[in-house]
Formats: sequence, structure tokens, C-alpha cells
Amino acid sequence: MTPPPTDPTVGELSEGAILGRILARLGGSDALVGPGDDAAVLAAPDGRVVATTDTLVHGPDFRLAWSSGYDLGWKAAAVNLADIAAMGARPTALLVALAMPNDTRASFVEQVAEGLRAACDALAPGCAVEGGDLTVSDTLTIAVTALGSLDGRAPILRSGARAGNVVAVAGRLGAAGRGLAILFDRFRDAAGEPVRVDHDALGDDDAAALAAQLRPTPPIVDGMAAADAGATAMMDVSDGLVLDASRMAAASGVTIDIDSAELGAGPAAALTGGEDHALLAAFPSADALPEGFRVIGRVVERGSHAVLVDGAAYAGPGGWDPYRDWDAHGG
Repeated sequence: MTPPPTDPTVGELSEGAILGRILARLGGSDALVGPGDDAAVLAAPDGRVVATTDTLVHGPDFRLAWSSGYDLGWKAAAVNLADIAAMGARPTALLVALAMPNDTRASFVEQVAEGLRAACDALAPGCAVEGGDLTVSDTLTIAVTALGSLDGRAPILRSGARAGNVVAVAGRLGAAGRGLAILFDRFRDAAGEPVRVDHDALGDDDAAALAAQLRPTPPIVDGMAAADAGATAMMDVSDGLVLDASRMAAASGVTIDIDSAELGAGPAAALTGGEDHALLAAFPSADALPEGFRVIGRVVERGSHAVLVDGAAYAGPGGWDPYRDWDAHGG
């Protein structure tokens, strides 16, 4: 089917024309100087700026057969907002760089912009895309830098957990990993190449798991609540609970003991599933937990293992590693 003339490829448009289509879908800006100049000018009343960056690359990070432009815009925003929240900060701005093949349709770029705006509006009101870059590449890539404000709080590091603390989580665990398994198990051809998702063939539970993978909803406001409640350590759970808990334990010089009974149904998926973008935190006691967090374990003195599950060393898979787990297929 020949695309309509109103949907040209980016190779048929100038950079200015592509940028105009993007800006029309990003909404207004509260920055001192917003998109459209050489650089944005942002207020930093706290005197400190929290910054993070994350890149989504076609292949190891997403497949176009499985994700729409809107999905990608939403996810690119969400994964970066989660890192800001994990520091106890309030997200204030995103800077987005798009590298696209020349045959990318303008409508796809517009969908990415709409997904970015929708995720900011839903997850971190007041945060917006304030600038970025456009370029040509054989591989579709979305690189996002997120900025945030501590608003007078101390940053919550992953190195602050202490023996005697409780370990708690805000957000879902395991759903995104299950969604990825559904994509790999049910939406690939005989050669292993991704095929379009038949959403009508999904039951409610599978559809929810797929949504958790393609459009994650990290609990952004809970990060600030955790900081206000005295969290001693916190981090985004992006690569699986066991793997990320081991990182917190290593940084803090402690061992984290997870209670599998507190993980709900399917604890194996909760332990190893990646891309949940929940918040893992340590608190002085269960009495200090803010709304949204639930206790899933405790911090003990450093032993021979960084992470225990029900008091025993965990011997299962360690979580998601794109260098190890990418199957090198396109889609």
C-alpha cells in the first residue's frame, strides 16, 4: 500500500520540517527558554541538577514489529523518569535525540513525540521535552537525557543501606519480564524474526503483561515520598530484582535477604524479570514506609553472598543483560 502524500519519509523532509511536526505534539514548555533555540534554559532553584541518560536501540532494546512509535516515546520517557525518581528527585525536563533511517515515516516520528508527551503528563506532570537533536542513522535510536530537581532533599544513593533496614519496593515486579517472554514465545516466525502482535489474541492478563513491557508505568511520585520518609538507599529495578538488589548490596557493603512470600504469585518472575522500573528502597524500619511501598525483605550484615532469597543463596538466573541476552534478530 502506497503511503499517502501527507505521510512522507524523513528523508523527504528537511530537519526543520521534521522538528516542526515534533514540536507541534510536545505541548507547551515552562522552561525559561524552551525548544527551538540552540539550547534550553532551565531554572535550577535547588542549585543542584540530577541527570541521567538512557538509549533505546532497535534490536537489543526494542523491535518495530512489536512496538509502535507511541510505545517507544512512552518507554523512552518512562525509563529515564524512573532513574530520576530513584534518586528521590522530581523530574523536570527531557532532552531527546532521534537517529532515524531515511525511510522512517513522518507519522512514526509524530507518534514518538506524542508518546513522550503522554508519559510525562501521566507519570511526571510538569516535566516536558525541552530540546534534543535529529540525525540520520541506519539504526533507529532514541537517546534521552532526563534532568531533575532534589527540591532541598539529599539524594538517595544505592550505597546507603544498613544492616537492620527493611527492604521495600514500589511498583510491579515481574510483569514486564512476562510481557517480554510472551513476545519472544508467541510473536516470532520460524526463523526467530519478530512478527506483529495480534492484540486480539491476548487475554486480559497477557495484555496487561505486554503493556507493562511496552509502556511501563514506574511509580515516579513514590521516589520523592521515599526520600521524604527517610529512605536510606534506593534504585530503579530495570534488570531484575535479584540483579539490582545485588548492586545495592555491593554498593552498601551489605547482604539483602528477600522474602519470596512477599513477592506474590509467580515469585520467580518477580526475582528475575527485567524492565519493571519499580523502585527498590531500604528504610530504617517498616514504620517509616510511605504509601506505595511494601516490605519484601531485610538488610543483614555482609555475608558470602550479596543477595539471599528466604535466607539461602540464590542460584537462579541473574536478570536481563543486553550483551548476553539479545538474540541479534531485527524486527
